[in-house]
This record gives sequence, structure tokens and C-alpha cells, in this order.
Amino acid sequence: MHSPRPRAGAAVTTTDDRSLEEFGYRQELHRSLGRYASFAAGFSFISVLTTVFQFFAFGYSFGGPVFFWAWPAVLIGQLAVAACFAELAARYPISGAIYQWSSRLATPAFGWFAGWIMVIGQIVVVSAAALALQMVLPALWSGFQLIGTDTSPASADGAANAAVLGVALLALTTLVNLVDNRVMSLVNRVGVTAEIIGAVLIVVLLLTHSRRSPGITFHTTGGAGSGLFGALLIGSFTAAYVMIGFDSAGEMSEETHQPRRTAPRTILTALGAAGLLGGLVVLGGILAAPSLTDGKLAVDGLSYVLTSSLGDGVGRVLLADVAVAIAVATLAIQTAACRMLFSMARDGRLPFARHLARVNPRTGMPGTPALVVGVLAAALLLLNFASPEAFLAIGTTCIVMLYLAYAMVTGPLLLSRLRGRFTTTGTDETGAPLFSLGRWGIPVNALALLYGLAMTLNLAWPRAAVYDPAGGHWYFQWFTVLFLLFTLLSGFLYRARKAHQPHTAPEASAVAVPAESS
Repeated sequence: MHSPRPRAGAAVTTTDDRSLEEFGYRQELHRSLGRYASFAAGFSFISVLTTVFQFFAFGYSFGGPVFFWAWPAVLIGQLAVAACFAELAARYPISGAIYQWSSRLATPAFGWFAGWIMVIGQIVVVSAAALALQMVLPALWSGFQLIGTDTSPASADGAANAAVLGVALLALTTLVNLVDNRVMSLVNRVGVTAEIIGAVLIVVLLLTHSRRSPGITFHTTGGAGSGLFGALLIGSFTAAYVMIGFDSAGEMSEETHQPRRTAPRTILTALGAAGLLGGLVVLGGILAAPSLTDGKLAVDGLSYVLTSSLGDGVGRVLLADVAVAIAVATLAIQTAACRMLFSMARDGRLPFARHLARVNPRTGMPGTPALVVGVLAAALLLLNFASPEAFLAIGTTCIVMLYLAYAMVTGPLLLSRLRGRFTTTGTDETGAPLFSLGRWGIPVNALALLYGLAMTLNLAWPRAAVYDPAGGHWYFQWFTVLFLLFTLLSGFLYRARKAHQPHTAPEASAVAVPAESS
């Protein structure tokens, strides 16, 4: 494998460094993240406040209060996926987790496509997260509505303003990703702490200002009348948007102390904490809303509930906390995408690999990937100027791609288990046994794969009522499918062109990735 030069000033080889060398790499990213920083990487990517505030109105508009029950269903499915990822993080503590895991469980070519789909999906997620500012900042202060007067992200004014705010946020997160990984980690930890405190306060305040009993969640009052099953399927979009990115703790393994021990635990705790808090926020919003039928909850979502139920002052303070959560989430997602680009480029598997794999020895950060992700994500935001429907199309597309990439790990992992090629033995940095599902491995893995494929199909299904409600724009209805096909086609074309080029050393190192999981 291609081995990057050791960073300047690295005088001591630690146990963590030697663990990385087992896979053919030298330590180049600065290993400075502890347990809480690892947890923060996963939690901030999930960022319950960002995505719940962004997509609560969407879920409620189709399902009404009953959409709440899609939340525990999605949480159970994602916990199965996270448990599988925790096992892999303990055995392969390498940046570019999805790409690395899939390559070792299946083949290098299959792993490349998993990484290709994942990194493009992550770039789109960065755009979607940055757009979430539109759901919060104009409600916090009207001066943040820089374009027009309509703040709804579904309107032309709101969509354009969302793009402007998003580009400004991406400029800030790109700068942080260029400075130093300790600065990035500090911002992440502070932001996650603020988000957790804010989420707990929001839950407590909403539940103490409840206007109705939890029994209302068995009704479809205020929904679009698509039937109970249809309401749950579309309502699951909100939970599906929220509970992704827990694998980021694995993405940061090369920068984490004792990653074999730390990453598995933080993957599970990040998802568990986010799932619990997010579910309570959704429930609290339904119970505390001034009205379930006046249409405001299906348009303005939780911002409307906070400012109307808790008072303008308290509501604005909590909205400010949500804005911080959105900024930190965008930073975390961009960082994860950078590590995926870095990992694939280090193996010579991407265009301009030499530049993308270069790490600044002073900062310990791969600078070029940060710029690439920032610029591409900002370019995607320009779609919002073309049509407001792009807001939902972007959000759905990125989630579908991540779910598909996850299935490209859980699928090969299940085959490895069934063939008896996945080992459950080994020890972490402290000598303790590696995290393992033991005899539950096959059933949990099977659930994770079936859930992932079913949710991918559910999200990608071209429902006109969801993706083209105004009608007359077939390309929005099929946007997710078309974008996924474009991603696969571009990947095939790149690999075909690469195969006809002279053989290079970095590409040769990439095929040295072992196909077995032992």
C-alpha cells in the first residue's frame, strides 16, 4: 500500500501508530481525539436538532401525529447497522471507513464503488445540512432573510436565501477544516455539548407545555390523508434523515486514541443518544403545538412551536442553539467527507490522488479535500436558486446514497459471516476482547441489511406527491434515481478510463486490499 510520509516532529511510535501500520499505512493525521471527541464526531453528524428542525414539517405534513411511530422503527433498524459497524470499527480502525470495510469484506472494485457513492452522498449531505439554516435564522431575526420576504424553504425567496446562508456557512466550515484538527475537535466538542444541553432543554420545556396527551400520536390529524401505512412510510423520511452519520467515529479512527476500543462504543452511544433525544423532541413538538390543524405545523415545523408555545424570548434562545448545532453538523459532515476522499486518494483510487492525499504536517489536516468538498457543496446549493423543489430533492438524494453505501457494507459482512470468514476474536489496545455481536451476529446483520435495502427503496421511490407536488417537473420526481444512476455511470466511466491508462504504483497498492475479513 501507498504509505504517506510520517508527519514532521513525530518522534514516538505509539501502539495506535503500529496498529495502523498493520494495514500498510504510516501515521500522518494527528492522533489527538479522545473518547468524547470521537462521540462528538458521530453525534454532530447525526445532529438531531439540525435535521429534526429541518424535516419535522415535512414528516408531519404527510402523516400528521402518527408519523412519530416511524421514529422507533428507524432507530431499531439503524441500531442493527451501527452494531455491525461497531464490529468493523474495532477490526479496521482506518479513515474512509465505508470504503475500507467494503473493500476488505468484498473486493477492491466493490469497495471502490461503496466509497464513491458514500463520498458523493456525503458532499450532498453537507449541502443539505447547510440549507437547514433557513429553518432557523430568519425565525431568530428577520434580518437573516436577505432575499425577499417569504421565509419558507419551499418558496422561491426562501430557497434562494437558504442557498446564500448555506454558502456563507460552508466558507466558515471549510476554513475550520484547514486550520488544525485540534481546533476542529474543540469546535465540535463545544458545539455538541451545546446541542445536547439545548436538546434536553427543548424536550423538558415542550413536555411541560404539553397541550394534549401522547395518545394523539395514534391519529393522522393534520396529515395529507395518504393512509396509515403510507403516512408511516413517508413519515419515516424524517427519522431516516436524522439517524445517519454515526459511522463518523470510524471515519476519525486514525485521529483517535485507542480507536479499536473507543470507536465501537462511540458509534453506538452517538446513535443511541441521538435517537432518544430526537424522538423526545418530535414527541414534545406534537404535544406542545398550539394547533395540529391550522397548517402552521406542516409548514414552519418546530420553529413555530418553540416561538409560539415557549414565548418569543425563550424560543429565540433555543433557536440560536439550533443554529449552532447546524453549523457544527455541517462541519462534522464536511470533515467526514474529507477523510473519505483522503483515504481513497491515499490508495490512488481517485483523480488528482496525489493532491487529495497530501496532509499538512503542521496541522495534521488534508487541506485539498476540504476545499474540494466545500466548493462542490456550495455549487450544489445553487440548485436552490433554480427551483424550491431542489431543497427536498437534495436532502433525499444524499440520504438514499448513504443508505445504499451502508448496505454495501452490511451485505458483504453477512456473506462473510455465513461463509465463516468473519472472525470474532482479537483484542483492543488495552488487551480486552474486541467488540463482537457473538451468536447474535447473523440475525442482527440480516436485519441491518434488509432494513437498509427496504429504506433505500422507500426513500428513492419517485412519489409525485412528495417530490413534485406542484406537478409538471418530472425531473424532480425522478431526481434521486437519476442522480444515483449518474453517480454509478460516472464511476464506471472513470474506472474504465483508468483501466486503459498505464499502470501506476498507487493503483497497484489499492488492489492489495485483502478481500477476506479475517
